[in-house]
Amino acid sequence: MKHTTEKELISNRNHPAIKRIHNLQNRTDRDRTGLFFVEGLRFVAQAVEHKAPIRTIVYAPALLSSPFAQRLVRLQRYAGTRCLAVAPEVLHSLALNDDPQGIGAVVEQKWTPLASVSPKKGLCWLALETIKSPGNLGTIVRTCDAVGAAGLLLIGDNADPYHPACVRASMGAMFTLDFVRTDMDEFLRWKKQHDCTLVGTSPSAQAEYNGVEYPAPLLLFMGGERKGLSQEQQQMCDLMVRIPMIGRSDSLNLAVATGVMLYEVLRQQRAVMSVPAL
Repeated sequence: MKHTTEKELISNRNHPAIKRIHNLQNRTDRDRTGLFFVEGLRFVAQAVEHKAPIRTIVYAPALLSSPFAQRLVRLQRYAGTRCLAVAPEVLHSLALNDDPQGIGAVVEQKWTPLASVSPKKGLCWLALETIKSPGNLGTIVRTCDAVGAAGLLLIGDNADPYHPACVRASMGAMFTLDFVRTDMDEFLRWKKQHDCTLVGTSPSAQAEYNGVEYPAPLLLFMGGERKGLSQEQQQMCDLMVRIPMIGRSDSLNLAVATGVMLYEVLRQQRAVMSVPAL
């Protein structure tokens, strides 16, 4: 197939290739195609750096002032990636960001089967079932990358890490993590098989989050934004902890609470690693 070159500038927003990319804003099309769209130089560069399967590069020559970005497009074209040159207004029609920086990319989603996952990989694994906010999810993805967590175990179909708002909030960290889609029965069998410790949070838990030890392999199970973990979900956990609050608020934002937990696990593991051998 002949690739579109810069000389064949696409100026029509209704061009079939552009309409297909635009449709990736809808989850139905993302699920059907297994693709998603990233916009901005940082995100495209992260995708290239982590060898994500890039299907198409979309760029606006008139906006592409960065020599690094220009070189990136050239190298992707030489590597055989489809590169579409478009007018600035066409790129802006695809972008949710006010400053798409002249470049975007269509990338294949990456899903890891639970059976091939090592529970000992990374700092820990994060399990989520009822999260609804893609912005919260993206922030959690970014924090997981920051602390060296292995990835996310997404129970059920609720969470979509390839939602545009999640992708944007992740700041490219999504390319460094494993995403696993599973169901509760498979998740619990896998947990039992590998003798993992499942830790959940609740305001009514007796132990405070920084007053207990978190043994590896560790799974953090965080609840939904409004109600947290249900009673049934709490009963699945080996340990429940609470994050103390002394102000008038009775709950924390889910992404903030997840960050508190992840950094406590990191603090403990760094403390253990810094202890000299006897």
